[in-house]
Amino acid sequence: MTNLFLLLAYFIGAIPSSVWIGKKFYNIDVREHGSGNAGATNTFRVIGKKAGVIVLLLDILKAWFATAILSMLANNQSIDFMLALGLVAVLGHVFPIYIGFRGGKGIASLLGVIIAIHPLASLYSIIVFITTLLICRFVSLSSILAAFAFPVLIIVYFQNTHKSLIIFSLMVVVLVIFTHKKNIERLFNKEELKVVLSKKIFKRKRKKTSI
Repeated sequence: MTNLFLLLAYFIGAIPSSVWIGKKFYNIDVREHGSGNAGATNTFRVIGKKAGVIVLLLDILKAWFATAILSMLANNQSIDFMLALGLVAVLGHVFPIYIGFRGGKGIASLLGVIIAIHPLASLYSIIVFITTLLICRFVSLSSILAAFAFPVLIIVYFQNTHKSLIIFSLMVVVLVIFTHKKNIERLFNKEELKVVLSKKIFKRKRKKTSI
C-alpha cells in the first residue's frame, strides 16, 4: 500500500503544468524557448505574468498535495513517510514521465513539500528568497540561498532533532545545487543575467535568459 501512494506522489509531482498550459492556451512549449526549463520562472519570461503565476501555484500545490493529502489518505502522517512522498513528488517534477523526463528544477515543488512539513521554516525561506531577489536580482542565487537557509532554520533556529528532517533539509541544498550547476558557473564567471522587477514581474534585461 505504501508503494502505491509513493507511485501516486510521483505521478502527481510529474504533472507538467508549464508545458500543458503553454501548449493548451498559448500554443507554446516553454522548453523550446528562453532557458528551455519547464518551470515557473521560464513560464513568466516566455508566456507572461498570468501563466507564470498559475504555473507557480500549481507546482507548489501539487507537491503540497502529494505530501500532506496523500499522507492523510494513507493514514500515515509520520515525518518519514511525508518526506518520502515529498521527495518522490519533487523527483516527478524534475523528471516527469508525461513529457519525456524533461522537467523543471523543482524549486516551487520543494517549497510545496516544505510548506507541508514545516510551514514556519518555509515562510522564513521565502523571505530569504524575496530579500535576495530584491537586492541582487538573480533568481538562481535567491533560490540557492533560500535552500541553504532551510537547514539552518531547521537545525539552528528551530533546533529540530528529527534525523530524517535534518537529512531532508540537507538534501534540499544538494538538489538545488545540482539543478543549478550551470547557473553557479555563470555566477562565478559573472555571466549570470539579472531580472528586472517591474509590472510584468520578470522581464529579461537582455534577450537571452539566465535560468
